[in-house]
Amino acid sequence: MTGADAEAGPLGRVVRVPLVEPLANRDFRLVWLGESVSLLGDQFNTVALAWLVLGLTGSGFALGAILVATAIPRGAFMLLGGVLSDRISPRDLALASDLLRAVLTTVVAGLVLGAQVQLWHLAVVGIAFGTVDAVFLPAINTLVPRLVPSDRLAAANAVMAGTAQLVGTVGPAVAGFAVALTGVGAAFVIDAASFVVAAAALWFVRSGATPGRPEAPDRQTVTDPSAAGTDDVAVPSTPAMARPSVREALIDGVRVVLGDPVMRSIVVLSTALNLAFTGPMVVGLPWLVFVRFGGGAASLGLLLAAYGAGSLGGVLLAGSLPRPRRLGPIVMTLALGMGLGLAAIGLAPSIAVAGALLLAIGAMNGYVNIVVIAWVQGRTDPAMLGRTMSFLMLGSVVAAPLSLALAAIVVDRHATAMFLVAGLLVVAATLVAIASGLPRLMR
Repeated sequence: MTGADAEAGPLGRVVRVPLVEPLANRDFRLVWLGESVSLLGDQFNTVALAWLVLGLTGSGFALGAILVATAIPRGAFMLLGGVLSDRISPRDLALASDLLRAVLTTVVAGLVLGAQVQLWHLAVVGIAFGTVDAVFLPAINTLVPRLVPSDRLAAANAVMAGTAQLVGTVGPAVAGFAVALTGVGAAFVIDAASFVVAAAALWFVRSGATPGRPEAPDRQTVTDPSAAGTDDVAVPSTPAMARPSVREALIDGVRVVLGDPVMRSIVVLSTALNLAFTGPMVVGLPWLVFVRFGGGAASLGLLLAAYGAGSLGGVLLAGSLPRPRRLGPIVMTLALGMGLGLAAIGLAPSIAVAGALLLAIGAMNGYVNIVVIAWVQGRTDPAMLGRTMSFLMLGSVVAAPLSLALAAIVVDRHATAMFLVAGLLVVAATLVAIASGLPRLMR
């Protein structure tokens, strides 16, 4: 039990369900509460931004351009954010990021309420917002493993991901109603306030304040790539005589992460999954519903809800069960299942069949995400944790926009082929990971 657990008082004695055990930790509870509020605020931002841009221009292309303006710096500076998370307190980085995003969102709110907003304002704020996100995302994913012991990492990640899934399911409806009732400007005010709440919660976090060293006990680390896959071997880091420069730290992170065959395979597989899934899910599913099946918005909502319910179930399962002994083979089997399921969606004869496939794919994806992230966090040298997590996130940040663009180009003429090729890409990437020995090393 950590010191923070002991301070949790009655809650620490009452909570015995594995999934919610991390909430007995005061500091983790603060992070979870703050980020939950911030995630809800993000839903207000998403709805309000789309409504605002479409209202100003009537152009979907303009909305896409604003989103790309945010995505490019987020991807470009993600690895730098990982370096900073290893050099500076991740708690302080996340706190500062929340405050900066509150300021940026407040600027937008003021422009909207003052009827002065223009498209270029949104582009400039989007670029700044994406840059701050590139620091925040590695920081928050580096902070969580510093707050809980390694045997609770899966549960902690499940709590965070499960909450995000719930907010992402319910939040858009709440935000849409609020925007219709109070207007776009008020929605941005709410989002800005949510960042302030998240920053306030981080302000009271006492652990996770020291970069490069975990606060939670019993962390097993691997700093030598040749020791990859041996969870019971800890190779201590040798303290450096002088702190390396940011450039040297970045190069060292690339060398260590990509020099580790396990991490290299996981990064490649993660990137392939994001490239395969994002476009078909975001662009392809609506096309199937409206064009092939002749359904409406309610049908699309049911399909998305099926995937969301499956994801939530997988997340809860991963957070409730102990880590399986044969983790690598199980992850590879589920990845193959996701690829075959994605390919099958393109051949689905009805909305009901597509919904069943999405439910299964979501469950497999939710489970795999949690167990893999927890495993990586538990085996990584704390001094490298920020850079390692930034590499994991970089795949999604870079692959997602490319996947969306490719899907937009091919969906009208080759929707079935798009799903088949995407599914085969997942299968191929998984087979490459198997051939590289990942199932054997990942245990």
